[in-house]
Amino acid sequence: MRVKTVFLFLVLLSLSLFLFSQNPEELISQADKLYIEMKDMETAQEALATYRKALQEMEDKYAPYWKMARIHYYIGSHTEGKREKQTIFSQGIYYAKKAIVLEPEKPDAYYWLGVNYGVYGEARGVMKSLFLVDDIKEAMNKVIELDRSYEDGGPDRVLGRVYFKVPGIAGGSKKKSLEHLLKSKEIGPQDPLTRVYLADTYLALKEVEKAKAELDYVLSLDDDPCWVAGMADTKEQAQELLKHKKFREKK
Repeated sequence: MRVKTVFLFLVLLSLSLFLFSQNPEELISQADKLYIEMKDMETAQEALATYRKALQEMEDKYAPYWKMARIHYYIGSHTEGKREKQTIFSQGIYYAKKAIVLEPEKPDAYYWLGVNYGVYGEARGVMKSLFLVDDIKEAMNKVIELDRSYEDGGPDRVLGRVYFKVPGIAGGSKKKSLEHLLKSKEIGPQDPLTRVYLADTYLALKEVEKAKAELDYVLSLDDDPCWVAGMADTKEQAQELLKHKKFREKK
């Protein structure tokens, strides 16, 4: 046990010395590379530490702020425990808001603010988090205003999911969900997460064959070296959705 502790200390010390020797722009590039190649929480934590160091060093903090919001979304999504998730996503919200203050006419921070609001609400429970719906819509509508193509139709993808998840009495609508997801698909036709969300909405609308086609498309995609963890997670979601009873009923 003592040997393992010493080894871990040496690894962390080496990482600290490596980060200290780099300029802020190199730190951001290194963290971005880690984010793209991310396969596990160890890599995510290394990316977080690198972004944090860049945040300390850079004079223009917009990029490290919104990228801190993005990495907190990933870490929170792969963390067990609702309280722990809420804590991590709330940190993502904090960093996104800091970025918006610096650059109120750029889409990045608004997008990751809305995303973190959404997953924070899911961790709390949908019915307990209806007060966040307007904030999510406001953030995503701002991204649409600034750059609707951001994250391959990301703002429409998020809005489509929000309208799907929220109860009808609170403003949810499967029809509006479909409209936004189809727009997202039009903008980013190869985005697998949009396709999975679209399949879920199609199932709710009893369009089983259309749902199956979307999921089959996702599972047919080659692994993406620029989105390693995300592609794996999305294919897993597609496989789970294919177990839905409506597919069995169709047979």
